[in-house]
Amino acid sequence: MTRRLAEVAKKVGVSEATVSRVLNGKPGVSDATRQAVLTALDVLGYERPTQLRGERARLVGLVLPELQNPIFPAFAEVIGGALAQLGLTPVLCTQTKGGVSEADYVDLLLQQQVSGVVFAGGLYAQADAPHDHYRLLAARNIPVVLVNAAIEHLGFPGVSCDDAVAVEQAWRHLASLGHERIGLLLGPADHVPSARKLAAARAIAGDLPEEFVARAIFSLEGGHAAASRLLDQGVTGIICASDPLALGAVRAARRKGYDVPDRVSVVGYDDSAFMNCTEPPLTTVRQPIEAMGRAAVELLNAQIGGTAVPAEELLFEPELVVRGSTAQAPRD
Repeated sequence: MTRRLAEVAKKVGVSEATVSRVLNGKPGVSDATRQAVLTALDVLGYERPTQLRGERARLVGLVLPELQNPIFPAFAEVIGGALAQLGLTPVLCTQTKGGVSEADYVDLLLQQQVSGVVFAGGLYAQADAPHDHYRLLAARNIPVVLVNAAIEHLGFPGVSCDDAVAVEQAWRHLASLGHERIGLLLGPADHVPSARKLAAARAIAGDLPEEFVARAIFSLEGGHAAASRLLDQGVTGIICASDPLALGAVRAARRKGYDVPDRVSVVGYDDSAFMNCTEPPLTTVRQPIEAMGRAAVELLNAQIGGTAVPAEELLFEPELVVRGSTAQAPRD
């Protein structure tokens, strides 16, 4: 502490007593000097005191992987609204292909002295992705909450939809319709929510052939390509890890001349916007976005207020929404 006072005082050209008054929020220091001391802290790599972090605008970073998948704008709306009700200002950070990375956004948010960060659908869910920027946030004691399943040992609290229950609901629905050849359309192998879904399916099915499991990037095009492989294996029901993947599966079936749902049944995941307006309307497993988003903000606000929050995951129950993309299994 003494060394920090001395370094900052030397950088700004003021006394250590003045630096101490700024750090402890004491009066008697001009705004210009106070700002110079805080800037010096940032330049020298020292963490601002909690009560001074993001104090001007009470900023909170909201980091999303994309906005094309309607589930992420839905989370942003809920989380942003809940933050605003608490007097916190969300700073939306959306990754773009070939653009600003998640790590770059973290650096920018730290420069803005944010009060905390909420991540939804980030690299924390991928085991093989870089995670140094999360460790940087932990080292700076920045309050963080993760939305949806993360790799182990990051040390942040999180809120997730229960992937195992989601697959169980979708699987039992298709099985009740007579489907025996059920395929899974998941994300990459290192994607934690997809791994949970696969483990749940294997527990239910007992013997799930590898050829009944396809992986794809999370997009309609990725779903189309992966679902084509499943259809070539003769599956009659496909459980997908997202709604865009499910729409890709519907398109793949149609390109092969298969009717949905008479020949192939498709189940999505999320129940994102407009899934009741597709043709056919999509049967999907709904994430409780409102409850999850508000819980994430409550966990973050508690940390900002100085309350110790356990690095645990809160699991929320999904809900199967049956629409027109599933039907009785075709008779051979």
